[in-house]
Amino acid sequence: MTRAIALIVYPDFELLDLSGPVSVFNAARLHGMPYSVSVVSAHGGRVASNSGVTVETLQARRRRYDTIIAVGGLVAHRLPGDSEPTSVVRKLAKAARRATSVCTGAFLLAGAGLLDARKATTHWRYAGLLQSRFPKVHVDADRIFAKDGAVWTSAGVTAGIDLALALVEEDHGVELAKTIARDLVVYHRRPGGQSQFSALLELEATSGRVRQALAFARDHLHEPLPVERLARAACASERHFGRIFLSETGETPARAVERLRAEAARPAVEEGREPLESIARRVGFGDPERMRRSFVRIFGQTPQSLRRVARTPR
Repeated sequence: MTRAIALIVYPDFELLDLSGPVSVFNAARLHGMPYSVSVVSAHGGRVASNSGVTVETLQARRRRYDTIIAVGGLVAHRLPGDSEPTSVVRKLAKAARRATSVCTGAFLLAGAGLLDARKATTHWRYAGLLQSRFPKVHVDADRIFAKDGAVWTSAGVTAGIDLALALVEEDHGVELAKTIARDLVVYHRRPGGQSQFSALLELEATSGRVRQALAFARDHLHEPLPVERLARAACASERHFGRIFLSETGETPARAVERLRAEAARPAVEEGREPLESIARRVGFGDPERMRRSFVRIFGQTPQSLRRVARTPR
C-alpha cells in the first residue's frame, strides 16, 4: 500500500523544513518503500520560500493522505486561525492517518485545533509564544520532536529530518531508519536524545520580570532556587510569577533552573578535567546522581557518556 505524504507550504515557508523530510521519504522510496510525496498549497502553482527559491505545488484537495506535514516558516507563527494554510491543514487532517509539523508549522496545527490537550514542541525560540497563544497545548520546549497519538510536532529546521526518520521507523522499523540515516550522513538519533540543546540561557523573555528572574538564577546556580525565591527576585507573587514564566518560556521555573544547571555543567563535564562530584556541587545539583538524572532527561545521555564522546578522537 502506497503511503501518500503531503507537505503543506505557503509563501515564505522555510525551504529546509521542506527539503529535509522530502529527502528522508525519497531515500525510503529508493529502498523499496511505497511512499509518494506531494507538495501542496492552498491554490497550487509556484510558491516562493523565504530564501527566494520557488517550488511547484499541487492545489490542496480533499483527497486522502496517509500523513500531512505542515512546513514551518518565519510567518507561520503570525498567521491567524482562519488563514489559508491553516484551513488547508484543517481540511487535509480530517482524512489523514497522521498530522505532523516541522518547526513553526506547529502553529498551523494548533490553529486548526489539532494540538488541543496534546503534548507538542516547536523551535525553542517560539515555544513560549505557542504556549501563550494556545494555552490548551502542552508545550515541551526541550524536544527535538514530540508524539501524542497520531499527531507529531518537531523543533527547528533540521529536526524535520529527525521527525521523518521517526515516521519511517514507525512505518517500517528501526533498521530501515538507520539505513536511511547512514545514506543521508545524519544521526539516526542525535547524541543528546531529544533535547534541542537550545538553552534558556539564550531565551529572550518578553517581560522584564522573567528576564530578571533568569539572570538571578544564572548568578546563583550553586544555591537553592525554589520558585518562591525566583518570584521574590522578579518582584512578583509566587502564583503570578509561575503563570507568566510558563506563558513566556514554555517551561516551569523548576524545569528552567534544572536546564540552566545542566547547561552550565555540560562544558566542564565534556572538558574532563574536573570530577563530576565537584561539577555537580558547583552548579547546584548537590550530588552527581541528581546531575546524572537531569542529564539523561535533558540531553539523553549520562555525564559519563558525554565525557567519553568528547574524549573520542574525531
